[in-house]
Amino acid sequence: MIQDLCIIMLTAGITSLLFKLFKQPVVLGYIVAGMLVGPHVLGESWIDNEENAETWGEIGVLFLLFSLGLEFSFKKLLKVGSTALIGAGVIVVGMMIAGMVTAHLLGLDSMNALFLGGMLCMSSTTIVFKAIEEAGLRSHRFAGVCFGILIVEDLFAVVLMVLLTSIAVKNEFEGQELLWQVGKLVMYIALWFVLGITLIPTFLKKFKKHLNDETLTIFSIGLCLGMVLLAVQAGFSSALGAFVMGSVLAETVDAERIEHLVQPIKNIFGAIFFVSVGMMIDPALLLQYWLPITIITLVVIIGQIFFGTTGTLLSGQPLRVALQTGFSLVQIGEFAFIIASLGQSLKVTDTSLYPIVVAVSVITTFLTPYIMKLAYPTLTFLENHMSEGTKKMLDSYTEKRQAGATNKKTSTWMAPPMRIIKFLLLKLAMAPGINQFLRLFNENLYARERLAESQRGLEKEVADTLLTLEMNIAEVQVPNNSAFAGKALKDLNIRNITGANIVRIIRGGVNINIPGGNHRLYPGDRIIIAGSDADIASFQKLLETSLSDDMQADKNTNIVLDNFTISSDSPLLGKSIIKSGIREKGSCIVMGLLRPSEDFYTNPDPNIVICEGDIIIVAGEKQKMQEFFG
Repeated sequence: MIQDLCIIMLTAGITSLLFKLFKQPVVLGYIVAGMLVGPHVLGESWIDNEENAETWGEIGVLFLLFSLGLEFSFKKLLKVGSTALIGAGVIVVGMMIAGMVTAHLLGLDSMNALFLGGMLCMSSTTIVFKAIEEAGLRSHRFAGVCFGILIVEDLFAVVLMVLLTSIAVKNEFEGQELLWQVGKLVMYIALWFVLGITLIPTFLKKFKKHLNDETLTIFSIGLCLGMVLLAVQAGFSSALGAFVMGSVLAETVDAERIEHLVQPIKNIFGAIFFVSVGMMIDPALLLQYWLPITIITLVVIIGQIFFGTTGTLLSGQPLRVALQTGFSLVQIGEFAFIIASLGQSLKVTDTSLYPIVVAVSVITTFLTPYIMKLAYPTLTFLENHMSEGTKKMLDSYTEKRQAGATNKKTSTWMAPPMRIIKFLLLKLAMAPGINQFLRLFNENLYARERLAESQRGLEKEVADTLLTLEMNIAEVQVPNNSAFAGKALKDLNIRNITGANIVRIIRGGVNINIPGGNHRLYPGDRIIIAGSDADIASFQKLLETSLSDDMQADKNTNIVLDNFTISSDSPLLGKSIIKSGIREKGSCIVMGLLRPSEDFYTNPDPNIVICEGDIIIVAGEKQKMQEFFG
């Protein structure tokens, strides 16, 4: 077992490193690693016990779904509104039909057609995130639209897995059974969502002082595996249980911390999963089925571009955003593998379908960065050949949709269910003891939002207004080795060079709104910038060019922000700030002070007395601060 794991991890590490050097997704490296250690490429498998690799791969699926749940939020689904729902709805329905039609044309039966349609209707969340990030387009408007669509697709994928399992077991489609399974699924998710949100954040808050990184990691994984067991006992897939627990923890204030802690574990088992996928690929079969691979690849690329662009346009987004979105969703990924594995394990799909779909995924993943770059040339071509009447019609439709979305606090599609939910909650609140339960649920449900609001770089209303004006906002941080550090805004001349405007500087909990030309930037400052996509990209490029290797070598002399907790044996205890010597001996300035009672003082009075447990936020030279505070 140890030998097998060693071979898998070393091969995956080497191939992923090579793929990174060639700026290709590491997922492809893992699949290639699987092909190398598997029995089909080199004539003999390097793995003694392939069942162990499959078991580890199944664990990998659990952690992939758990991490996906941590990035997912049911409240996010409400916030992305009609754009994501309409866009994802058009893509899913369109690609399901296209996949099933293609399967029938290739001579596959109805069950294979159904599974193929399911594999083709969802883009790869991992690949899209990676491609957009590596292209430096994360702050562009279309990126938010893509992520919203992917959230809806991920939710649909979980539902689809449950439905496909039910249909495959009975080998028939029953409308009544479909309704029962959907209803059962909704009740299961709702029950554990309500119980989880009520109980888990309360537990985490109560034992917060004792939950270090190690304990929180173990506790989170325990909760994940516990929900997996409950899901299996209820007749659902283990993947659903992992996803549900991830989505519950996503609503807690510790979500980002848990996601960070689980990331290495997900990376390890996720790599093993993709390696196990590669082990099943037989190159001889790929050569044998080159025609269906080519056809399905074209269906995915053309279909995703068409349905993605159409759905985004129908949701009220401009043509530019719609094309960028459609050209970014041109691949299939994780869920395609999972659904293909499901069909194989249930023995309802042809053995050739699995390697075909994996090959299509590899090809489309490889082509994604290049296809994304074709969005702008396509936009230019359409604008040059589109009639004025068509342009006016698209502009008018976009304006009406966006105006409607801005004027309505709650989308029309949400009004009826929201009224039902409010009615049920009011009825429940009348029952003995339920009122306190609901109060706790409501408090925990919005705790993360309240925390995020206190740390928000720009108010939501301002951000929404900018978006309706074809403007965008982004948040960047000044690196320690940036030449911008210590310079006044008027000397940097950012607006004239890039076109972007700095609308806020966030420094140690202090917000500097609409900073003037005399305001200086310091390492660690969070900057909120506003402008067009091109303006923001230009600013980010300017910030990257400001990095200095020489300054990095001497970074300890830079001005940085840091915070220190006052312990019971601190020499500062009981002294006022002015008499503590922080400024004179520590060569730093106190920017803020946070009491254990959670009272926060911005630019605190020099006469305030330092108490045990106080967190002092200071700005100054890193080395001198560390020497002073110990």
